[in-house]
Amino acid sequence: MCRNIRTLFNFEPPATELEIRAASLQFVRKISGFNVPSRTNEAAFDRAVEDVAAAARTLIATLVTNAEPRDRAIEAARARARSLERFGGGAPAGEGAGPA
Repeated sequence: MCRNIRTLFNFEPPATELEIRAASLQFVRKISGFNVPSRTNEAAFDRAVEDVAAAARTLIATLVTNAEPRDRAIEAARARARSLERFGGGAPAGEGAGPA
């Protein structure tokens, strides 16, 4: 459920608004237990996502580090390598299985 909650600080280029919103949405989904809220809870859910995103933007903007910014391409390659090591290099579920 938390696949979009990733480190967003100290990257070059900086985190995008879409990345911040995706992480915020996943966080609110995890906390609330709702993947999609009911109509009754929709306004509270949406407001929580916006509040978390605002807090994340503020946090990212005010954090300070002496470390060099991480390169997104290098970090993505490392993540792919970890995934290959963990799950192997077979075809993803649903591909290549069954009659055509």
